[in-house]
Amino acid sequence: MDNLFESPIFGVFITLLAFFGANALRKRIPLAIFNPVLMATVSIIVVLVVFKIDIEAYNKGGDLLTFFLGPSIVALGVFFYEKYEEIKNDFIPFFIAVIVGGLMSIVSVVLILLLFNVPLVIVKSLASKSVTTPIAIEVSKMIGGIPEITAGIVILVGIFGNAFGPAILKFMGITSKSALGAALGTAAHGIGTARALEEGKLTGVYSGLAMCVNGIVTAVVTPYIIDCFL
Repeated sequence: MDNLFESPIFGVFITLLAFFGANALRKRIPLAIFNPVLMATVSIIVVLVVFKIDIEAYNKGGDLLTFFLGPSIVALGVFFYEKYEEIKNDFIPFFIAVIVGGLMSIVSVVLILLLFNVPLVIVKSLASKSVTTPIAIEVSKMIGGIPEITAGIVILVGIFGNAFGPAILKFMGITSKSALGAALGTAAHGIGTARALEEGKLTGVYSGLAMCVNGIVTAVVTPYIIDCFL
C-alpha cells in the first residue's frame, strides 16, 4: 500500500478524481460554497490526513500536474491574440486599474494587520497575498517574511476569489466582462483566472493580463511599501 501512495500515478489520480467529483457536485448543487477548486482541495487534504499520507508522496504526482501550469499560461497568449482588437483601446484604463488595485491590496492588508498589532513577520508574510505563489514566495523571502505562511495564504486567497469573487462583483452591480476579469486576475491570481475563463475568453484574457501586471507591480513595490510603513 505504501508503494501505491508513493507512486506519481496516485497523486495524479486522486487530484483528478477530487476535481471531477467536485465539479459534478457543483452541477448538482450550484452554490458558491461548492466551488470545485475549494471542494477538491478539502477532499485531497481529508484523504491525506485520514490515510496518513506524506505530502511529499502526494506531490510526486502533484508535480506532474503542476508542470502543465506553464503551458496553460502560455495558452492564454492565444486568447490574447484573438481578442487583441477588442481590448487594445482599454489598455490605459486597464493598467491604471490593475496598478491601483495591486497597490491597494498591499497597503490595505499591511494597515489592517498593523492596526491589530499583528507581529511584523506576519505582516511581511501576508503583504504579497494577491499574486501567484512563486512571485509571492520570492517577495516574502526578500522582505523577511515566512514563505510557508505566504504560500498558504496565497492559495486561500485564490480559492476565495475563485469561489466567491464573481458573485461579490455581480452583487455590487459589476457586470462588465473586462472589469470582472481584471478584478479576478488582480485579486486572485491564477486560481481567479481559471474562474474568469469560465465566464468567457474575454474575461479570461483580462484576468491573465491583470495577473501578470500585478505580479510585476507587487514584486517591485512591496519592499518599498514595507519599508515605508515599518
